[in-house]
Amino acid sequence: QERMPQTPPFAAMFDSSGYNRNLYQSKEDNCGGLYYQDNNLLSGSLEALIQHLVPSVDYYPDRTYIFTFLLSSRLFMHPYELMARVCHLCTEQQRLSEPCLDKNWLRKTAPKILQLLTEWTETFPSDFRDERMMRNLKELAHRIARGDEMYGKKVQQLLKTLVRKLATVGQYEEVLAAINATSTDHLLLLKTKPQPIQRDIITVCNDPYVLAQQLTHIELERLNCIGPEEFVQAFVQKDPLDNDKRCHGDGKKPQNLQAYVEWFNRLSYLVATEICMPVKKKQRARVIEYFVDVARECFNIGNFNSLMAIISGMNMSPVSRLKKTWAKVKTDKFDILEHQMDPSSNFCNYRTALRGATQRSLTAHSSREKIVIPFFSLLIKDIYFLNEGCASRLPNGHVNFEKFWELAKQVSEFMAWKQVECPFQRDRKVLQYLLTVPVFSDDALYLASYESESPENHIEKDRWKTLR
Repeated sequence: QERMPQTPPFAAMFDSSGYNRNLYQSKEDNCGGLYYQDNNLLSGSLEALIQHLVPSVDYYPDRTYIFTFLLSSRLFMHPYELMARVCHLCTEQQRLSEPCLDKNWLRKTAPKILQLLTEWTETFPSDFRDERMMRNLKELAHRIARGDEMYGKKVQQLLKTLVRKLATVGQYEEVLAAINATSTDHLLLLKTKPQPIQRDIITVCNDPYVLAQQLTHIELERLNCIGPEEFVQAFVQKDPLDNDKRCHGDGKKPQNLQAYVEWFNRLSYLVATEICMPVKKKQRARVIEYFVDVARECFNIGNFNSLMAIISGMNMSPVSRLKKTWAKVKTDKFDILEHQMDPSSNFCNYRTALRGATQRSLTAHSSREKIVIPFFSLLIKDIYFLNEGCASRLPNGHVNFEKFWELAKQVSEFMAWKQVECPFQRDRKVLQYLLTVPVFSDDALYLASYESESPENHIEKDRWKTLR
């Protein structure tokens, strides 16, 4: 049996130029609807690109191509339509082979088609929440299994793994919905004058290092559940393909990408709540210094998303207006962090730190050194501008594949980051607190802030009156 093409890890898939070179001469060169320059595939008709995805007796597509095309093709067609085209092309190939060669065709192409289906189901499992998609997958899988008992076993294994993955995603979404329900209830309760909440973060977890580690648990868990396709889904504002249904069977479940952005907001509000809550200024100053230590540890771990959420919570006006409180804080450590996350020059300092963490991750010996959790809103923004700044189709109707190499390169980096196992021990009590403790709404934050340090000008005084 021929050896299957090797599947490199995500981090190694794209070299510095954007994608692997010298890989695309195996089929037609500048013919059959594909256009190359210096061995790099730059564009092609949609039909030719679909053909290029389908293995044949003497050809298997490169893995970078598979990932890039499966990721970007959904801007042009439903995954189930693509799957139907792939099935059709495989059937055509088999039909065109001589009856006596049919066994030979199966022996040579079955492992390749199986490999393609494995890569698709492993990297984009959510595509298979669509019944039509599942139907096509099973149909193609059974056609392969007919040829050999060994393929039959592999097909069963593939389907079993996929069903397990989908069940995990489903469970995660249910847990998420339950957590969101409790935390939004709490938000509504706190539209009115805030009651001091009995427990506070330092009582629950007095060690900033442990808190940073628990935040990293939450980040990695949520990151891990975001499918690469969600980045592309985010661009399809209009709904010609009822994308929502395709992504989530019944269309009601939260998108994991959206849920992750909401977690960032929750953490910012939690930080602001914890700072505004204490009655005594000495206590408030202590909470600020505590969060600065948590943020520093997040930076050391490589958890930039929590770091940014903490800084943005400290910069919310109900917190930043507490001048007497800040006067009691040793701010030098906070200033260093702010400098690291300074938005000027398109977050130049943060991007340097992220590159450093990424380098460390590539040569890491322990899970701890592998952790890279990007500042997520900026990652989405970068991908969004890459998509907006460049046409998806060229004037001749070809798909602009050069653009999609770039897109896939950014998303594949994210794929490598999200697969890291969290090395820290879980602390259920702290996790529970972070995810479900009530946080103040904007109004409640201002109210708590004014009660801690009286309004200073007419605008603040008027606002306080309205709130009370």
